[in-house]
Amino acid sequence: MREYLAVLMIAWVTTYLVTGPVREVAIRFGAITALRERDVHSTPTPRLGGVGMYLGLLVALLTASRMPMMQTWFFDGAKTVQALLIGSAMLMVIGVVDDRWGVDAVIKLAGQTLVASIMVLMGVQLTWISVPGVGIVSLEPNLAVTVSVLLIVGMINAVNFVDGLDGLAAGMVAIAASCFFVYAYRLQNGYGISTITPAATVSVILIGVCVGFLCHNWSPARIFMGDSGSMMIGMLLAVITILEFGQIDPDQLKFVAGSTSTATYKAIPGVLPLVLPFCAVALPVADTIMAVVRRTRAGRSPFSADAEHMHHRLLQIGHSRRRAVLIMYFWSALISFTVVMFSVSTQSRPIVLGAMGLMLLGLVLLLLPQARKHLDDRAGRTASARARGRHAAREESAPRDLVRSGSGSGSGFDDPPPPAS
Repeated sequence: MREYLAVLMIAWVTTYLVTGPVREVAIRFGAITALRERDVHSTPTPRLGGVGMYLGLLVALLTASRMPMMQTWFFDGAKTVQALLIGSAMLMVIGVVDDRWGVDAVIKLAGQTLVASIMVLMGVQLTWISVPGVGIVSLEPNLAVTVSVLLIVGMINAVNFVDGLDGLAAGMVAIAASCFFVYAYRLQNGYGISTITPAATVSVILIGVCVGFLCHNWSPARIFMGDSGSMMIGMLLAVITILEFGQIDPDQLKFVAGSTSTATYKAIPGVLPLVLPFCAVALPVADTIMAVVRRTRAGRSPFSADAEHMHHRLLQIGHSRRRAVLIMYFWSALISFTVVMFSVSTQSRPIVLGAMGLMLLGLVLLLLPQARKHLDDRAGRTASARARGRHAAREESAPRDLVRSGSGSGSGFDDPPPPAS
């Protein structure tokens, strides 16, 4: 654990320190987000935050290469690190060009597919999938390549689509990476599956990079990660998924999962390797699917921008930017860590009850602006009705007051004329 914490802190501190100078370079370079109708920020903000995240990744990988355990199980004899370096560098070039001058969506998709294909051909690919009721299914080579490329490209765009509020993408990816790390560390330290070390290492690096950048990106953001950052961390999230669930020795996993120990069985249920990746990134993936369906039904390109994402809808309900981000954090953590808890605890009933209680709390927080608006409207209607009642009462009492004042003052129309002298 000490090695993982050291790498995490190096990624965190490095990203935090270099993002400030990167911001100054972005301003001079002209990579500044202009105000658009669909955006929620009110001032032009520099981009290229992904460059700072990339530098944090490089320094963290260099540090990890000096750690004995990580050097043995991650760096020696594997092309995973080379694939990470090449893939992240290529995405960084595409992202920087897009952040500064803009790149057509089709060209950008082609670049993402090229990067994913290179990484897959270098060995970062799914080799098997755990199917509930069937067991571990090995993938045919061509199918493995296709599924792996689709996974990487899909995750890149999922994170890119969700990057719409200050701190949203960085925080949600950090939560997902934390979820992956907890599960990987459980397998490594609890059951001696050392082949999970690469996934755990990339997870802590991604956590540190995201948290370090979040220090600059929290509302009001001083810099945006841009496509250079969102594509890179989306790619890293896909790589973690592949390393954690597609390259573990199936025989070793069967041996651990087939143990007669109840705790061991609960620690690695057969359905978890299939469910956990989707739960960890459930909101970005769901948002991406809804965006594609929505734009396609409207006759537009699936990659065209709009203001109908989940975070936009939270703002429309009445949440502030920070509260909308925190709500997205809450749901991401609830979905992913509830699933992880099933791998840690042998008691499922408390987990289910706790999750249900948190879901109710989340719904209350989600609908709070609507309830507040209803109460305010009700109070406004009540106050308006009272004001109309008081106004009507004053109108009814006005003639009576006039009659009383005329008969008592001696100067009304009904007064008798003065006697003639």
